[in-house]
Amino acid sequence: MSASKPILISGAGLASLLLAQSLRVAKIPFKIFERDTSFAFRAQGYRLRLSSEGLDAIESALDPQTWQLFWDTCGKTGGSGFSAFDAVTGEQTEHVVPEKLDSRGGQIVGIARGDMRRIFAQGCEEHIEWAKHVTGYELTDDGVRATFADGTKSVEGSMLIGGEGIYSKVAKQLSGGKLKVYDTGARGIHGQAPAAAFKGLGEGVFRLRDDTGPDGGVFVMTNVRPHDENDTSLQFGWTMGGVPGVIRAPNDDYTIVGEQAADIAKSISKNWDPRFKPLFDNMITAEAAFWKITCSTPSGVPKWPNEPRVTLIGDAVHSMTPAGGLGANTAVRDSALLGRLLREAGGNIHGVTTAYEQEMRVYGSKAVHESYSTAVGAFGIKIDEESSPVV
Repeated sequence: MSASKPILISGAGLASLLLAQSLRVAKIPFKIFERDTSFAFRAQGYRLRLSSEGLDAIESALDPQTWQLFWDTCGKTGGSGFSAFDAVTGEQTEHVVPEKLDSRGGQIVGIARGDMRRIFAQGCEEHIEWAKHVTGYELTDDGVRATFADGTKSVEGSMLIGGEGIYSKVAKQLSGGKLKVYDTGARGIHGQAPAAAFKGLGEGVFRLRDDTGPDGGVFVMTNVRPHDENDTSLQFGWTMGGVPGVIRAPNDDYTIVGEQAADIAKSISKNWDPRFKPLFDNMITAEAAFWKITCSTPSGVPKWPNEPRVTLIGDAVHSMTPAGGLGANTAVRDSALLGRLLREAGGNIHGVTTAYEQEMRVYGSKAVHESYSTAVGAFGIKIDEESSPVV
C-alpha cells in the first residue's frame, strides 16, 4: 500500500487533531473529516486535567514549538488531589469518592478543552474538510474510502482512523457492533464564569457536593489557577453532574446550549453557600451546555477481526465517565502510540493496527474499568452489559 495516499481521520476532536500533529511532523499526508461546520459550532466543554502519562503522550506527538505553546497555556495548581466541600454549608468534608491524578512537578496541570483543540489544530487547518459526516467506509483494492451522510465518498486513503467520538459509525462497522457505549442515566451541565467569580475558592481543585436534593446527589468539579482570579479577561470552567434523574434537559435534548442549561444549573445551586454561588450566578449563559454521562463496556475493549486499513482512537473505542479524569488522558495516549507506530513505519501501514490495538486494549480497558468503578460510587450508576441502554 502506497504511503503517498493520505491517512483519513474521521472527526476533528482532541485525539484526531493530536494524531494529525504527529503525522504532520513526520510529513505523512492526512485528511480530517469533521461533521461540524467549524470549531465554533458547539460549546467546547469543560477544563481537562492532564496526568503525567497524558502530558508525556502529548509532548511526544508535538513539535517543540507547539509543545511549548501548549505547556505555557496549561494552568498549574498545587497538589495532585482535590479539596471536597459540602456545597450547601460550605464546610470542608471527607472525600466521598477519593481521587488522585498525578502530574508533573507535584502539580495539577489543566487546560480548557477549547484551548487544547485550538492548539492541536495549528498547522492542520488546511487538511480539515468541514461539514463531512462520516457514516462508514468502503475498502478498495489498495486502500479505503470514507463514506459521508450526503452520499459522497472521500478520496482513497491508505488507512482510516475513526476518531469521531461515542457515536462513531466507523467503530460500529469495524467492530461488527461489539463496541458499545452505555447511557448511565446520569447527566451534567458544563459552565463558564469570569475568573473573579472564583476568588472565594482560592487556588486548587475543588469538588462540591450537595446531597440534600429529593432526587439524589449533585457534584461540581472546578479548579482555580494561582494568580489568575484577578485577570478580568479570563474565564474558568466548571462541570456539574448528578445521579440519574437529578438533571434533565428539556425534551431530553442534550444538544441544547445556553439559557435553558444555565437556568437549571442556577436552580440546583440556589441554596448553596455564598462562597460558591458566584460560579453560577455570574455564569456566561451562552457557554452553558448539557452532557450525558456515558461509558463503554466496563469489562474492557472487546476484540474484533483486525483490519489493517481501519482502526479507532479516543472515545470511539473507549468512552469513560468523568470520574478519575481518565478520558482525555487515555485518548491522547492513543494518538501518541498510533502516531509513533506510523512514523516508525514511514507511513507504511503493514502491521500497524495489530500492534496498536494490542497495546491500546490493555491500557484502554484498565482506564474504562477504573473510571466506571469510581463512577459507581460518585454517581450511583450501574451498567448491566446485557440490558442497559446504549447510545
